[in-house]
Amino acid sequence: MSGRVLVVDDDKVIRELIRVNLELEGFEVVTAADGVECLDVVHGVRPDLVTLDMAMPRLDGLRTAERLRSDPRTRHIPVAIVSGHEQFDGASGERGEEPPVDALLAKPFEPAELVRMVRRLTGRSEDGDPRPGEADDQEPVGWPAGR
Repeated sequence: MSGRVLVVDDDKVIRELIRVNLELEGFEVVTAADGVECLDVVHGVRPDLVTLDMAMPRLDGLRTAERLRSDPRTRHIPVAIVSGHEQFDGASGERGEEPPVDALLAKPFEPAELVRMVRRLTGRSEDGDPRPGEADDQEPVGWPAGR
């Protein structure tokens, strides 16, 4: 098994698209419909990565990411925003700093881009084995130019 990913998106079609593409690559996938559900299930799921849509009802992706980062039990979990390009413009945290995420992937995306991002953030090679010496201090994947 390559790792467990918690996919959070209010669009069921997108959740299923991401789930199917990751399961085909050997990942275990758990889904949630919004940030509130994500925070309810994250401790039981114990994912290796959380992907978040930006615009969701009840609790959006950025606020969910901020809450995951502020909780000592979840702050170590990599977080990626998978959202539309136009939503990246508002992707700064409070006070205008960089968003509290490890990667941004724009919708629509190519399945191969998604898989590459998930492998990098979970530290897994194509054969599913952990990569030795994977650096945690790399530049975040998918940042818009000029950041």
